[in-house]
Amino acid sequence: MDDVDPPVQDEDLTLPRSAVNKMVKELLPHLRVANNSRELILNCCTEFILLLSSQSNEICEKRQKKTILPEHVIGALQELGFSTYVPEVQDVLSDFKTQLSHRNKGTKKLDKMGLSEEELIRQQQALFAEARQQHYEYELAQHNAAMEAAAATADGSQLALQTQTSVTQSNNSADDDDDYD
Repeated sequence: MDDVDPPVQDEDLTLPRSAVNKMVKELLPHLRVANNSRELILNCCTEFILLLSSQSNEICEKRQKKTILPEHVIGALQELGFSTYVPEVQDVLSDFKTQLSHRNKGTKKLDKMGLSEEELIRQQQALFAEARQQHYEYELAQHNAAMEAAAATADGSQLALQTQTSVTQSNNSADDDDDYD
């Protein structure tokens, strides 16, 4: 088997139309854009991204790396003649790194609670113990109810048996009285 990738279709290499339409509406809120113009913008955006990613990949391969890094993308922008956008790209990258560091620091729910890990474990164990106790009480109540039902059934059966025995004995004694006449 060859390690050749299957050919990629044009449909697979486009940006989502909804995303491009949203950007157009946000950037040009007071301007109406024709559908064929939107399609052209979509195709241009797709081509630009393909060109930039291909150039970034070439730079990455030249430096014998396997992952495209931000500096490879910035180098590709410069090589393609988009040097004027590099400072803005670097600002966006810096903002992204700042947001990422803030997201990783102190945004965990446990960190916000202000409790030590030991205290959280103690609280968890207390909740487990409470749940076990509630489950035990529920099971005990179920068992007691079943025992009471069984006892009531047994008492009813015993009463019926006693009644039947009494009736049989009275019938026998009545039969015995007839024999003496």
